Amino acid sequence: MQLDRALDTYLRHVTIERGLSEHTISAYRRDLDMYLEWLVSEGVTDTAEISAAVVGRFIADRSGADPAPAATSLARLQSSVRGWHRFLAREGIEPDDPSGRLRPPKAPRRLPKALTIDQVESLLGAPSAEDPLGIRDRALLELLYATGARVSEAVGLDVDDLAHGDVLRLRGKGSKERIVPIGSFARAAVDAYLTRVRPGLAVKGRASARLFLGARGAPLSRQSAWLVIRAAAENAHITAEVSPHTLRHSFATHLLQGGADVRVVQELLGHASVATTQIYTHVSVDTLRDIYATSHPRAR
Repeated sequence: MQLDRALDTYLRHVTIERGLSEHTISAYRRDLDMYLEWLVSEGVTDTAEISAAVVGRFIADRSGADPAPAATSLARLQSSVRGWHRFLAREGIEPDDPSGRLRPPKAPRRLPKALTIDQVESLLGAPSAEDPLGIRDRALLELLYATGARVSEAVGLDVDDLAHGDVLRLRGKGSKERIVPIGSFARAAVDAYLTRVRPGLAVKGRASARLFLGARGAPLSRQSAWLVIRAAAENAHITAEVSPHTLRHSFATHLLQGGADVRVVQELLGHASVATTQIYTHVSVDTLRDIYATSHPRAR
C-alpha cells in the first residue's frame, strides 16, 4: 500500500475506533510524517518495501541526530512507528510487522515536580478576585488542584459535568470517564465564576456547553489554560518551573503525604495501572532521614 494511504488508514483507525484525543493523534501524525519523509528520502514508497533493516536504519539515524533527541522523544517515536506497523500487519495490509524487534530506549526515571503546599496556596491566590477573568482563572486553578485533572480534561468540562453536587465527571484518555470529589474551596470558586462571570462571557460568543470560556466567549483552549497557570506562577513569585501538569503532580503528592492509599490516588488520577501512580510514592533521601531519626528508637 502507498505510504500516504497507509498512514491515513491508520489515523482514521485511532481516531474513530480507538477514540484517542486530538492531542495524541497530532503527536502520532508528527512522528509518522517524519518517518514517511525519511522513507521517501531512502527511495521507499510502499509499505511492502519496509523491512526490519529499514526500520532499524531509521531509528539509528534518529538516535544519531544532532542535537540528539531526548530518550523520551525517541521512545515516543518508536512507539508511533511500532503502532503503525502492528496495525498494518493486524489488518492484513502487510504479512508481518518489520518493527517487532524494536526495543524502546530506557528513559531516565524522574520524579514529578510538585509544589509545596505554601506555593500552591500562593498560586491559587494569585488571580484577582475582582477582575472577571481573574475569577475564572482562580476557578480553573482551584479545580485543577482539587481534582488532579489534566489540563485537557479541565478545559473539556461541560457545565453539566458539575451537576452532581460535590463530585465532578471527568473524561480522560480514550474517552474514559471517572467521578472525582471536588472540595469546598474549588466548588466555591467555580460557583463564583458560574454566577458572576460565565454569563457575561457566554453572550460574547456562540452558545457553548463548555464550563470554561475565553474572553470572547469561545471555549478555553489548552494553550490558554497553560498561559493562565504561567501567569499565576509569575504573579505568585514562584521561581520553580510550573507546567500544565504541575498542579496534577502536586495533587497526587500531597494526597499521598497526607496518608491517602496509592490505589485511591490511582482512581482519582485516572491511571490505568497503579505502577504509573507509584512514581509519586518516592520520597527524598532527606525525608527518609528525618522520618528515620524521629521514629527509630536507636537512630540517635
